[in-house]
Amino acid sequence: MTRQDDGPATPLARPARLRPGSRVAVVAPSGPVPADRLEEGLAVLRDWGLEPVVGPHVRSTHPELDYLAGTDADRAADLRAAWCDPSVEAVLCARGGFGAHRMVDLVDWAAIRAAGPKAFVGYSDITVLHEAFALRAGFATLHGPMVATETFLKDAPTREHLRATLFEPETVRTLGLASAGALVPGRAEGVLYGGCVSLLAADTGTPGGRSHARGNLLVIEDTGEEPYRLDGILTRLLRSGALAGVTGVACGSWRECGPYEKIRAVLADRLGPLGIPVVEELGFGHGATALTIPLGLPAVLDAPVDGGRCTLTVEVPALL
Repeated sequence: MTRQDDGPATPLARPARLRPGSRVAVVAPSGPVPADRLEEGLAVLRDWGLEPVVGPHVRSTHPELDYLAGTDADRAADLRAAWCDPSVEAVLCARGGFGAHRMVDLVDWAAIRAAGPKAFVGYSDITVLHEAFALRAGFATLHGPMVATETFLKDAPTREHLRATLFEPETVRTLGLASAGALVPGRAEGVLYGGCVSLLAADTGTPGGRSHARGNLLVIEDTGEEPYRLDGILTRLLRSGALAGVTGVACGSWRECGPYEKIRAVLADRLGPLGIPVVEELGFGHGATALTIPLGLPAVLDAPVDGGRCTLTVEVPALL
């Protein structure tokens, strides 16, 4: 099969926007889902006018490895079944955790491609699947909050930004919280990709991993990675060639990664020499408020030299 990163980055296929009455599937490709949070998240979706259906193994736990939501084969089958169901218009992840790397190669990507693009939402461990949808299927996806996570349930701006992206994507093309600043000023254009940076690094060298970033704008964030570990993660990406040709970098949150001034020093040390614009604290990831970032679409990263507002502007609506 021809991989999507064999040449310079090109925009990926967009899914259709949602509407009241849309049927959406909730799946758990990684960790087990707390029942109370799942029910609370489903209630939000119903309030939006959606009809959520829960995958068969979302409420499961692996018989021996209790950090997984069922077996790898079960989780892969749930994703395939949801995607290939013609009545389902979007697939939303319930949570992250760990496990997507274990099941990604078990997914029937030929069947996924044949079914066509749908809105797919998740972040953290789900980064592995964002990359697979991009490189193996050619579909744009949404790096956004998950149905059974605290940020989605507790933060109204997070929920509203995802709702607007799904229903009214033309209203949320310019992204960036007031916290955003220029670590390295400049302006860059490219096709968006990325997510949790430790997962991107773990994907390098695998059969489905990205070999370069020519023409791409990178978005990264993470949680629970100390500064020295973040240094190692970025160094691996640099040494592997996975960042070759990247046009700019937008950074999100670094929750529980140590004092931010130390994280900032690592980002400046590892990314600064690339000579490309770098924006910090744009407002996505594991933070208190998490904007939804479309992946696979052309965008402009603007980090003004004069200290003006830093933004990431998607050139087309995330959904058709």
